[in-house]
Amino acid sequence: MPDDSFQLLLFGCVMLALTPLIGSYMHLVYTGRWTLLTPVLDPVERFIYSLMGIDPRAGHHWTRYALAVLILNFLGFLLLYAILRAQNILPLNPRGFAALEPGMAFNTAVSFMTNTNWQAYSGEQTLSYFSQMTGLTVQNFLSAATGMAVAVAVIRGFVGQQEKTVGNFYVDLTRSILYILLPLSIISALVLVWEGTPQTLGDYVTARTVEGREQIIATGPVASQVAIKNLGTNGGGFFNANSAHPYENPTPLSNYTQLILIMLIPAGFTITFGRMAGDIRQGWALFAAMSIIYAIGVSGVYWAESVPNPAFANHPIDQTDGNMEGKEVRFGVASSAIWAVTTTAVAAGATNASLDSFTPIGGLIPKMNIQMGEIVFGGAGAGMYAMLLYVLLVVFIAGLMVGRTPEYLGKKVETREIKLTVLTLLLVPTGMLLMPAIALLVPSARAAIQETGPHGLSELLYAYASATGVNGSAFAGFNAANPFHLVAQALCMLAGRFVLIISILAIAGSLASKRSLAPSTGTLPTHTPLFIGLIILVVIVFFGALTFFPALALAPIAEHIEMMNGRLY
Repeated sequence: MPDDSFQLLLFGCVMLALTPLIGSYMHLVYTGRWTLLTPVLDPVERFIYSLMGIDPRAGHHWTRYALAVLILNFLGFLLLYAILRAQNILPLNPRGFAALEPGMAFNTAVSFMTNTNWQAYSGEQTLSYFSQMTGLTVQNFLSAATGMAVAVAVIRGFVGQQEKTVGNFYVDLTRSILYILLPLSIISALVLVWEGTPQTLGDYVTARTVEGREQIIATGPVASQVAIKNLGTNGGGFFNANSAHPYENPTPLSNYTQLILIMLIPAGFTITFGRMAGDIRQGWALFAAMSIIYAIGVSGVYWAESVPNPAFANHPIDQTDGNMEGKEVRFGVASSAIWAVTTTAVAAGATNASLDSFTPIGGLIPKMNIQMGEIVFGGAGAGMYAMLLYVLLVVFIAGLMVGRTPEYLGKKVETREIKLTVLTLLLVPTGMLLMPAIALLVPSARAAIQETGPHGLSELLYAYASATGVNGSAFAGFNAANPFHLVAQALCMLAGRFVLIISILAIAGSLASKRSLAPSTGTLPTHTPLFIGLIILVVIVFFGALTFFPALALAPIAEHIEMMNGRLY
């Protein structure tokens, strides 16, 4: 389909053009250099440091950096939990919504604190404007900025020379919000309002339909939350339908705008990494590896969804445009495929189509994106430091092949770093496979699965992949408000976010104290097509396929075989 091919090509070209621009800008911001916003924001930045008693010149050892991350996020969790539990007595609640019950408030507060934004509720029927703005939107900024700050600290550790510190968390956090997230969110929100997204504190609108009935149309401060939910790769929607809702995503142009926002910071971090390393080729190598995996995913989903469902071969359903079940007509198969792969590869969690209605193979690829560990661009900052874990694993395997101590950016990767890397990577399948297995043994938890057969298993696997991978999207057909899953998924979110952060900061702190060595004849170049191919091989084959194939064989693959025989679930 020529139009679909044009959409895919245009998106790729736009991202290729914007990535070096945002990456270079973030490099200037995090290294404290002058930018166009410096004259305006520098006095604000210095005032914040003065008000909070922060010395911006003081660096943090990795342990202090990690402790600062945990303290700030714990305080954010407490504040959000309190807001949700007390929203019935707080202002800006025109619909008079009741306070959230403890389990739901706990799950939601953990979800937004960890940048997961898993939503076990319907936003427009549950949360007040105050909860949406002061609670969720503020946390969207903090959680995204946390990931970006950690990414910068990790990069400093990888490229530093015998350093005892990895930067100052409060400085990195402040600069992430002031110079990057806030300006881009304001511009994006204005564009969305221009496109038709509401931004109001007025009550819901009562309209009269053509049949003469009254209909209540939910509205509110939508644009401000949609802007940061996408830019910060948070994904939590104002409405239950998320980015399929015409108020969150009114036009094809708004759809493309939001896709670009989702990809912008994660892709840009590859160039930031290259510039901070003093070798831009290192950044482009990571960008290339991520892009190839991403392109494979988009091609696979597009193929799966553009082919008619064989189960409907003798049914009078028009399948000229492929599998349109659960998709918005204004977006079609191409935009739905790009969005599904983007938001699961980038860990944004927003959806503009029902993943539950995708074909089995079309749903398998988004699930695998999450299961690979938030590394195909990944969350804002989080994708960068998660990918570096795989890079360490690749150089270790390559070192074994040639009988040398592995090196990366001139630094020897030794026993401590490899142990931490392997232990951290084992966390992913533990949460994504062990917790669903436990849930199947608990009758009340098993009752939350609403579909039968392999499709029901897909829903359960996806839910825990989404939680552990801090993604936040869902397959539907799954009662996320079930008490067991509220607690179990919250624990997966906490582990998936903070165990990874602590581990990668420990690795960065260890590498920061080392001296870089000059490359020798036995040094593996880490900017070549060979190295890019090794990354792809390790991520897809060694980790993805070998770890998750048995579970996927029982769920989407089995369902696909059944579908080819005309049986649906």
